[in-house]
Amino acid sequence: MPRRPIPRLAILAALLGSTFVPAQAETLQEALAAANRNNPTLTAVRAGQRATDENYNIQKASGLPDLGVTSTYTEFARTRPLNPLLSPRDLSTSLSLTVPLYSGGRVRNGMTGAKRRIEAGQFDVRSAELAIFSQVVAAYMDVIRGQSLVALSRNNVEVLEVNLRATNNRFQVGDLTRTDVAQSESRLSLARGDLKTAEATLIEARERYVQLVGHAPVDLQAPPPLPGLPASPDDAVEIALANNPDLAAARKQREASVYDVRVARGQRLPTVSGFVSGVYGTDLGSGSHAAAAAGVAGDNDSVQLGARLTLPLYQGGGPAAQVRQSQAREQQAMEQETAVERDVIAQTRSLFASWQASNEVIASSRVAVDAAALSLQGVRAENTVGTRTILDILNAEQEAFSARVQLVTAERNAYVASFSLLAAMNQIDPADFGISGSDIYDPSVNFDRVKGKWSDWSDDPAPLPISSRTVDSPAQSATISTDIKP
Repeated sequence: MPRRPIPRLAILAALLGSTFVPAQAETLQEALAAANRNNPTLTAVRAGQRATDENYNIQKASGLPDLGVTSTYTEFARTRPLNPLLSPRDLSTSLSLTVPLYSGGRVRNGMTGAKRRIEAGQFDVRSAELAIFSQVVAAYMDVIRGQSLVALSRNNVEVLEVNLRATNNRFQVGDLTRTDVAQSESRLSLARGDLKTAEATLIEARERYVQLVGHAPVDLQAPPPLPGLPASPDDAVEIALANNPDLAAARKQREASVYDVRVARGQRLPTVSGFVSGVYGTDLGSGSHAAAAAGVAGDNDSVQLGARLTLPLYQGGGPAAQVRQSQAREQQAMEQETAVERDVIAQTRSLFASWQASNEVIASSRVAVDAAALSLQGVRAENTVGTRTILDILNAEQEAFSARVQLVTAERNAYVASFSLLAAMNQIDPADFGISGSDIYDPSVNFDRVKGKWSDWSDDPAPLPISSRTVDSPAQSATISTDIKP
C-alpha cells in the first residue's frame, strides 16, 4: 500500500527562529513517556482493566467445588416437660463438599463471554493510551504555538509603539495630521489587546500540559517528523478499519453478547452436582447418668454422600425474560459496532482532510509571509517619499503579522492532525517515541497472572497511588525565553 511521510514541518525555524537548543530542553518523546507513566486517566483505565480481568475468575468459581464447615453450639436453658435423657448443651460440626457436574453450559459460556469482554477491555486500554497521547501532542504543540504567538504579538506591539512615536514626531512638525496619530493609537491598542489574549492562551496551554504530563513544560523542542502517513483517505480508512482499537473493542463486546444469550438459556436446563457431608455432634460431657444408663450416647457422627439433580419446571417466566433481554442487548451490541465503525470512518476521513488542508495552508502562508515582508518594506519606503500614508503602513504591518500567525497555527494544526490520524489508524508505536519496553503497559500480562488463581486468599497488595498530584505545582505564566524569536 503506497505511503508517503509527512513533509518535514518547518516548526523549528518558524516557531523558535533559532538553532540554539537549551540544555534543559524537553522533547515530545519525553512528554509522551511522562504521560504514559504518570497520567491519572491512563493509570485509572489500566486499573479498571485489571478489575475486568477478575470477571473470568468470578465466572470460573461457579464451576469449582464448594467446601465449607459449619459449627453450632446450643445451650438448652429450659425444657418442659423435663427430659432426663436430653443433654443440657450440644455442639455439632458439619463438613460439606459440593461439586458442580453440569449447569446447562452457564459456567462455560459465562467464562467465554468474560474472556471476550476482557479482550475488549484490552483494546479499550490501547484506545485510552492513543487518546492521551493525542491530547499530549496537542498540548505540546499548543505550548509551542502559544509561545510563538506571544513573541509575535509582543514584537507587533513594539513595532506599533515605534510607529506611534514616529507619527507623533511628524505630527509635531506638521508633516502628519491628527488622524494619522489616531490611527496609530488605535492599532497599538488593538495589538496590546491581542497580546493579552495570546498570553492568556499560552497560560491555558501550559496548564493543560501540566494536567496531562504532570509537570510544567520546559523549553519544548520541535517535534520529530511523522512517517508512514497514508497517501489517500481510502488507504487511511482501510488501515483504520483493520486496526482501530475502538472498533476492535466493539467487535469483542458483540461477540460476548452472544454468550450472554447462551447463559440465559442455560437457566432452563437441569443442573447436576455431587455432594459429601459429614456431621459430628457432642454433648460436651453434660449427659445425665439416666441417659448413659439408657444407652443414649453423648457423641454421634454421620457421613452422607450422593448426587443432586435439579430440573426446573416453571420459574414464573423469568428465564425467557432474561433470554429476550440478552437478545436485545446482542442487537444493541451489533448496532453499537456499526456506530463505532461509522465514527472511525468519519474521523479518519476528517483528520486526513484536515492534515492535507493544513499542509496547503502552510505552503500558502509561507508565500504570504515572504510577500507581506516585501510589501511592508516597500510601503515604508514609499511613505518616506509621500506616496503612501500611515494607514498603508499599518495595514501592511497587520498583513505581515496575520500571515505569520496563520503559518504558526497551520503548522500546529498539521502536526496534531497527522498524529491523530496515525492514532485513529493505530499506527502509533510507543517505542518509536522513546518509551522503553519496560514502560509499555501490556494489559494481557495481568490477565495471564490471575487467570489461573483459585485460592480464596490470594489477594494483591493494597493499592497505592501511581500518578502524582499537581496541587503544589506553581501557576503558569506567559513568560517566554528570549531564544524564541518572532
